[in-house]
Amino acid sequence: MTSEQRVVVIGGGLAGLRLAARLTGGAEVTVLGEEPHVPYNRVLLAEVLAGRYAPEVTALPAPGPALRRGVRAVRIDRADRTVQCDDGTVERYDALVLATGSNAVLPPLRGLFEPEGRDLPDGVHAFRTMDDCLALSAAVRPGVRVVVIGGGLLGVSAARALAARGAQVVLAQQGERLMERQLDADAAALLHTHLTSLGVEIHTECRVRGLLSAPPASGARGPRRVTGVELADGYRLDADLVVLACGVRPRIGLAQAAGLDVRRGIVVDDHLRTSDPRIHAIGDCAEHAGQVYGLAGPALEQADALAATLTGRPTPYTGTRALTRLTLGGADGHFDLASFGETTPRPGDDVVRLTDATRRTYRKVVLRDDRLVGGVLLGELSTVGALARTWEGEESPHDLFHLLTDDGGH
Repeated sequence: MTSEQRVVVIGGGLAGLRLAARLTGGAEVTVLGEEPHVPYNRVLLAEVLAGRYAPEVTALPAPGPALRRGVRAVRIDRADRTVQCDDGTVERYDALVLATGSNAVLPPLRGLFEPEGRDLPDGVHAFRTMDDCLALSAAVRPGVRVVVIGGGLLGVSAARALAARGAQVVLAQQGERLMERQLDADAAALLHTHLTSLGVEIHTECRVRGLLSAPPASGARGPRRVTGVELADGYRLDADLVVLACGVRPRIGLAQAAGLDVRRGIVVDDHLRTSDPRIHAIGDCAEHAGQVYGLAGPALEQADALAATLTGRPTPYTGTRALTRLTLGGADGHFDLASFGETTPRPGDDVVRLTDATRRTYRKVVLRDDRLVGGVLLGELSTVGALARTWEGEESPHDLFHLLTDDGGH
């Protein structure tokens, strides 16, 4: 690719900006960023909600003039190789990159929307974007009653942050345990204990059926105001605020309308090409080898691999062995957790666990044919780097005690 060739990137998040930075000097790059804010690190939104970080602390490195903020791509014309934007402008491309990210999942709850309406009731918030975070932060105050729907990574982060602000938080999780995609039963129980100690009321195996709301005050205009949630068993929880933290879904609408191959995400090959070889996809919206990651690490690796390919150094992307890491911080100290690979053993696997109730630490690894295939660590993560490198390199762990402990097993 020469500097005369134009690369248009749709999406001003972590993946899109990483790609643009890697292409500096190697092409004429335009990034279309839908949000009006300075680009930010979405991983840090919970810290903003908790009041520990100001929004500007989350800013990503300045992308320079390549970024057009507050501009939404509305249509791709593959024949003309153009992108039409909502402000009436048209961007021409030689290579187009979709880094459109993902949207918060809005569950099919009774009362979530008015008939034929699209606005959420007053007091109901998604938790995905900076606007979501700022709106929720403005609404929360000490003593306010908040129901968080969803006990995954987003829900746990939101509940912890809201509790730090003094809210009365109830977390409703449909599954058997918290963060069931990342944690085993023992680790989830420790996390449950930690959140409960902070005043968070947790209900697992609990399905929310609908929202309860009331009309605006007499004579007032505007949306209905949420007053609580109704559970599947008929029990009702009062709420001043409801947070929807039910996961995310890849943004594929633009690709779908353009006729690209779409399944759960936008399907890409090992060079991150879509079914149109001039169009690529990276980050949360991309589906590679049947996998949609939704994590920062894979998005960055994909951006780097694509940048190399677009600048004449073809670098196949073969997948990412993703590690999930979360720090729940506050005045009471930090509660760190990390998980990677397969945390639930298969029959015949070996499992090693080390638990220290006094220090609130838990470490577990799963071994298969003398290979490390997964692990969970809570409370103390000093060994996670060594464990992750062994797992990623598919090496036999020569000294397991050294990998699991701070003191080499002594």
